Amino acid sequence: MKKMYRKSAGIISTLILCLLTACASSASRPFPVSNAGVPDPSVPAQEYRIQAGDQLDIKFFYNSELNEQVIVRPDGRISLQLVNEVMAAGLTPAGLRDLLTTKYAAELDKPEITVIVRSFSGQRVFVDGEVNKSGMINLISPLTVLQALSEAGGVKDTARRNEIVIIRRGLDNRPVVLLVNMEKVIDGTDTGQDLTLMPFDVVYVPKSSIANLNVWVDQYLRKNIPVGAGVYYNLNNANR
Repeated sequence: MKKMYRKSAGIISTLILCLLTACASSASRPFPVSNAGVPDPSVPAQEYRIQAGDQLDIKFFYNSELNEQVIVRPDGRISLQLVNEVMAAGLTPAGLRDLLTTKYAAELDKPEITVIVRSFSGQRVFVDGEVNKSGMINLISPLTVLQALSEAGGVKDTARRNEIVIIRRGLDNRPVVLLVNMEKVIDGTDTGQDLTLMPFDVVYVPKSSIANLNVWVDQYLRKNIPVGAGVYYNLNNANR
């Protein structure tokens, strides 16, 4: 049993390692925090960003011989005719289109390009804390917090249901923290708290009240990853 527990803990730590980012010295700018029921301009609607494993169609309106269907490699790059290696991961489809238009402008007269994401890979969320089955959940279709908790086997009796924490990638990849009161969702008084999750969200169900949320988030991110690891969140910016 202990061996299985250690194995599960190692898997969760690895998953969070893939989600979170490099850690730097801790300064004092707090993470943006919002109650889920209140709109917060620091938590904008996110455009989809290309990930490793995505399948892309690159189409040229006037140069169809250059059309490509490519898969984003694990290093985030794609290989294309004339311009060779291009970093695609982390860009929106529109951002990649603009980058390719600039690169091909040296080879073509007024290139007209479109980027279509044909299939998605690596879209997932992570559930941790006082749930019966911590770990990763693949995002095959829209998923709410309540559905994610159900996928995780439900919350334990020790869970603090009125203070569930969601850690999300915000502007400039800074962590943004949302507080969700699932008691209000369950009793129907505020179903708007049941947010639709976004790729790479971390849903954490605490055991007790978190006295200083910003300090807790900073420690939670840092204790799960070694310095210099990760690609998604940028604590350097968050701490400036």
